[in-house]
This record gives sequence, structure tokens and C-alpha cells, in this order.
Amino acid sequence: MKVAVIGGGSSYTPELINGFIERADSFPVSELWLMDVLPERLEIVGGFAQRMVAAKGSPFRVHLTTNQQEAIRGASYVTTQLRVGWMQARREDEYLGRRHGLIGQETTGIGGMAKALRTIPVILNIAQDVAALAEPGAPLVNFTNPAGLVTQALAQYAPEVTAVGVCNAPFNMKMTVLAELAKMGIEVEPERAQLDTLGLNHLTWHRGFTVDGEDVWPRVIEQYVAHLRQEAEPEWPPQFIESLQMIPNYYLHYFYATARKLAEQAAWPPSRAEAVMKIEEELLAQYAEPDRSEPPEGLMQRGGAYYSTVATQLLNAHYNDLQEQHVVNVANQGAVAGWPDHWVLELPALVSRSGIKPLPAEPLPAAVFGLMQQVKMYELLTVEAAVHGDRNAAYQALLAHPLGPAVDQVEAVLDDMLTTHRAYLPQFFGENNAANISDRS
Repeated sequence: MKVAVIGGGSSYTPELINGFIERADSFPVSELWLMDVLPERLEIVGGFAQRMVAAKGSPFRVHLTTNQQEAIRGASYVTTQLRVGWMQARREDEYLGRRHGLIGQETTGIGGMAKALRTIPVILNIAQDVAALAEPGAPLVNFTNPAGLVTQALAQYAPEVTAVGVCNAPFNMKMTVLAELAKMGIEVEPERAQLDTLGLNHLTWHRGFTVDGEDVWPRVIEQYVAHLRQEAEPEWPPQFIESLQMIPNYYLHYFYATARKLAEQAAWPPSRAEAVMKIEEELLAQYAEPDRSEPPEGLMQRGGAYYSTVATQLLNAHYNDLQEQHVVNVANQGAVAGWPDHWVLELPALVSRSGIKPLPAEPLPAAVFGLMQQVKMYELLTVEAAVHGDRNAAYQALLAHPLGPAVDQVEAVLDDMLTTHRAYLPQFFGENNAANISDRS
């Protein structure tokens, strides 16, 4: 069985390798192909990956290539973990927001929009190769941010490919709840617990938790509110959580506490991209150590906790027809009654050999649905802008976003965004798409 990782030079790759090693008995990959457009980075990360696998008795072979089609040809599974424009583009996204007094963040606000415009054409190009060259029905598992928005583009413009978007944030929340239950004397293995969450990627509301089918959410909420009341500066107002009986995803701080996040942003440098650039420099130096065969402790600072668990367990559940429940990004397909079928949502889904099917879910309450719907409209407009190089759709996307600029600033922000990333946005300038396809890591 062949698995292709597009963006194999990512600093996350060693954690992914560990996931495949740990599941070698149940998920018998024989060839793991790491593809990246930066040969020097692929040599460092890929070489380290090969040493990791060799140290564990070589349960599979690791191949390195800069050729996307070679990596995908004959693959049973294809994963994407790339960044168009590399970390420098992320830094530009952050400071784009800062320049205009707006949120500049990798997935949220105008930074997330800029990243989506660069990324969607690249991912659709990969999907074309998956449809033409991979095994029939091979899933495309996307970890590339903004994961939900990218998966929305795949659902609309590459429907022939089985695509799913994955994020480690829901699993992080699951493990956090389990840790809190343990403090109450309730020790539970992760596979016995299920998190009920709904929304969009990085815009979800956690609203239920079961252990062996028993609802323990009231106890979780009670404990969480009690904790908030003890904090001098609580993460959320206790009354907010008591009213909703839900816990918002961390990224909702950008919407519910915008002034605070802007104040933090004003204190840069370093921005998050600048901090990660330093972390990655250190990681790559460690990966290059010829005697190293274990990931360094600093990998956890990169922000990918449980990445290998989420990534490889999803593939394992699909391959082995486990009928497991995973929180993923997929098209609604009637799971939430009354919501459009084509909306890609982040919600629990059943993973089996026959596919990844969203489970029926109750709609969000009125207090939060309006925000989610507004962001979804922004996402749909951004997909159209990215696919067609449609400046007017991009203009309207900025208008629609709740964290977007005032109406008299939209044109200036859009001009700045497109000019800043022109090398990666040829669709807006009538240029050849080669830059969008080749420059990523």
C-alpha cells in the first residue's frame, strides 16, 4: 500500500512518521512517498524520516521526490500539509492585518483569506492528479489551512475526489475534557469518549461529551464554569458559558474578544509566524543531525499536538472499516437539517471503508448560528475568488467577513492583499499559474 504526503518537507512530518510506525501492524503501508518542491528541505526532513523508520526495523520504505505526479501515482491515500509561499507568506498575512488595524492570523480574518486565495488553486491541482493517477476512490486527506475553506473548494470543484479536511483542535479538546474528568476521578480511554461539536473549522462550539454513550456534558460544563470563576482573568466570562451551555473553540476569541487580540497583535514582534520560523530553524538543524532517529522535544512547540494521532487514526479507520467516529470537515449532505447540503462543516462523522459520512446533528442555537452563517458566506465567496481570480468576489468576501474592514477600507485592503502576494496569485493578474503550483512547502 502506497501513501503520498504532499508537503513532505514540513516540520510536522516526523510526527506523522511516528503515527505510521505505531500503526504498522494495523495499517500496513509499504511505501510512504514524501513530496516537496524544496529539495534541500526534503533532504533534511526526508532523510530524518528514513532514519526514524530504519531505527524501528524498516516496517515500510520512505521515498523522497519533488515530482507531485510521481508521488501520487498508484497511491491508496494522499495527504496534503503544505504552505504556499512558506512561512514568510504567513508572516506577510499577519502584518497585512496589523497594517490595517485588523486581525492578521493564519486562518482567521484577512490573513486566512489571503492564505486561502494562494492555497485553493494548488490543492485543486493536486486533486486533479489524485483523480487521474491515484488508486480509484483514494481519499484526499487535507491538513492544509484554512482546512475547512480548502475542503469547501474541494467539495465544489473536485467532487470526483473523496476529500476530507482534518484538524487537531477537536482532538485536543477531547483530550482536555478527558484530563478534567480524570481530576473528578473518572479515568477514560480516548476511544470510549465522543465529543459533540459543530460549526466551521476554527469556528466550532463544543456542546456535548459522552463516555460509553453516557452524557457527561453537564458535569463538564459545571466544572469548567467553576474553574472560570476562580480565575482572575478567565478565558471566557462564566455567564457566557452558563448561558450557551457550550464551550467555544479557542479561535472564537478573535470574534468575541477582538480588542484583546488586536492589542496582543500590536505588541509584535514576534508574531506567531516569526516565533515558528525560529522554532523551525532549530528543528531542521536537529533533524539534520546524522545520528538522530527520534523527534526532538521541541517539535511540540510547533503547535501540532496529537497531529500524528488524528492523521493516521483516520486513515487506519478508513482502511480497516472500523466505523469510528471522528470530527472532520465534510459537506453537510443532510446531516444538519435545514442547512444547505453543500456547506462543508466541522462535525462528527462515521469513518469506514465505504466513506466518511457526517452524523445527524442538531443545528446551532440562534445566538451563534448568525456568526457561523456570516463566516460561511465569506468562505463561499472566497472559494469563487480563488478559483476564478474574481476580484469582485474577493471584494464581497471582505465585506461579508465579520472581522473584515469597514466599507471605505475594503478596496485598499484588497489591493494590499493582492499586491503583497502577487507571486502566488496569478489568477488575479492574468498570469501563468506556474508559481501557484510550484512554490509551496
